[in-house]
Amino acid sequence: MPTPVHYIPILTTVLAICFAPIVFRRWQLRKPAPHLFWWSMGIALYGVGTFTEGFTTLFGWNEVVFRSWYISGALLGGWPLAQGTVYLMFERRTATIMASIVGTVVVAGAIAVLLSPIDASLVEPHRLTGRVMEWQQARLFSPFVNLYAAIFLIGGAALSAWRYRVDPSLRHRFIGNCYIAVGALLPGIGGTATRMGYTEVLYVMELIGITLIWIGYTYNVRPQGVSSPGAAARTAPA
Repeated sequence: MPTPVHYIPILTTVLAICFAPIVFRRWQLRKPAPHLFWWSMGIALYGVGTFTEGFTTLFGWNEVVFRSWYISGALLGGWPLAQGTVYLMFERRTATIMASIVGTVVVAGAIAVLLSPIDASLVEPHRLTGRVMEWQQARLFSPFVNLYAAIFLIGGAALSAWRYRVDPSLRHRFIGNCYIAVGALLPGIGGTATRMGYTEVLYVMELIGITLIWIGYTYNVRPQGVSSPGAAARTAPA
């Protein structure tokens, strides 16, 4: 039977549904800004992954939902967010080449997940785990993608925080990037726990992770020099 922790992804999905359009609208206002587009897609896919978790809690295990969960979470959970950061760190042509390379790996991994037979004896009624795939080799794609995500999403945020730490007028960005770095790290810890059979850890880490990323984003979009949350709310771009 589902426990209270199994319902956490429902709340996480609601947060993602609210957060993704905010970033997408900012991209629309600031075109061309590929990093914002990738971030908005990343948050939306984050929500797709947690939606499949909540669906499984409410309605039970479903093969289509399981495959969607694995693709949206293990393969796409962190990559689009990291790719947005890559577009900030590198020239657009370089970032696009990197996106194409990782995208090829993601597509190959998704095909393997879609084609893998399911071991019905390992299916749990209200719990998702990649162990049910008979082709366990399909799980070898996600470490590469997640390493890329860790390097550029967590590493990029940490590097930005380090650079902003010395300028008092940019302290809000130092704080924001610290939040984002920690928020991006937590789902990765949850994903590792899932590989060891502790899917519930992932549910908790996803909720805390997206919450911290949203807080960090809010800090980062404040105009330079704004220090109080109330002032930021009055003057930050929509």
